[in-house]
Amino acid sequence: MAYVITDDCTACGSCIDECPVEAITEGDIYKIDPETCTDCGACADVCPVEAIHPE
Repeated sequence: MAYVITDDCTACGSCIDECPVEAITEGDIYKIDPETCTDCGACADVCPVEAIHPE
């Protein structure tokens, strides 16, 4: 099960460096590629606004 980034995302960038498989892409709201995500949760652990959750 991949993680998803909700509309609460502030595009702060803290999650990008934490992703070991580079599944996160930048934008107004960041997105996680469900095919690449390994469900490790590293991105969710560092999100300051808790915008990342398991799908």
